[in-house]
Amino acid sequence: MKSVVVGFGGALPKRCVTNEELSLQLDTSDEWISSRTGIKQRFIAQEEENTATLSTKAALDALKFAEMHPDDIDLIVLGTTTGNYTFPATACLVQKELGINTPCIAFDVSAACSGFLYALDIADSFIKSNKANNALVIGADCFSKILNWNDRASCVLFGDGAGAIVLKGEKNTEKGVQYCKIHSDGKFSDYLITTGGVSTTQQAGFVTMQGREVFKFAVEKFRESFEQLLSDNSLTIDDIDLVVPHQANIRIISMLAEVMKLPKDKLLITIDKHSNTSAATIPLALNEVKNTLVGKGNVVLLAMGAGFTWGAALIKI
Repeated sequence: MKSVVVGFGGALPKRCVTNEELSLQLDTSDEWISSRTGIKQRFIAQEEENTATLSTKAALDALKFAEMHPDDIDLIVLGTTTGNYTFPATACLVQKELGINTPCIAFDVSAACSGFLYALDIADSFIKSNKANNALVIGADCFSKILNWNDRASCVLFGDGAGAIVLKGEKNTEKGVQYCKIHSDGKFSDYLITTGGVSTTQQAGFVTMQGREVFKFAVEKFRESFEQLLSDNSLTIDDIDLVVPHQANIRIISMLAEVMKLPKDKLLITIDKHSNTSAATIPLALNEVKNTLVGKGNVVLLAMGAGFTWGAALIKI
């Protein structure tokens, strides 16, 4: 049994905030932000928008692409660190909003910016072991809720959004998830962290990060994960049709391309449009090109996030 990607979807908040708008309230500029990060704008959730509403919109979009009904779904795995509530899981809220009336498993996965890749690996395992037939895999975050908007070093980097894919269990096919390997190393957990939490401060806190160390680790693990993926699957760069890295910083992506000798036309970059939407960056990027993805071939996904967590996946689409 293979987990075949049959649907792509995405959702962004209504409000778009450009670098120029941020410069009116912070000591920054479009040139300073874009030259260091590649970001030109980000979308910020308003009062009526949250992780659940954005996830639901992305899920409906993906189901429409797949020409499937919500009741066809028997598994929802949602990667997020900014759920609507401490509990229940935001995936359960999505299940409710979709109106799923058939038996369905729904839960969240917390792995920060690697959340979508973790969710993908879990959903793939469910399908391969015949515990699920059709899965919604969602990456969604509203990082604007945990940003210190007076800290220009961090608040300019992030935005809100949600992306989703539909995985369908199919037999006798070459398509689908071919490989996924995820990792974590908790000794780096203080490098990218919030200043609070339920069992410590009873408040979410704000994002804090040691930017230089995060940058170095991301470049190293992107390269290491990519090389391991190629080796484990007896592939070369020539066999890869598209690479979709987590969209954290254009300089990280550029260094990956340089060390891997990766042609620019094989690299998907959307950070200029969406900024870093944490767990949503990879599925949002896939949604941007969904009309040309079917039949694309070998697609590599790379992620790295707080924890530190990281990993790589190979999907044949």
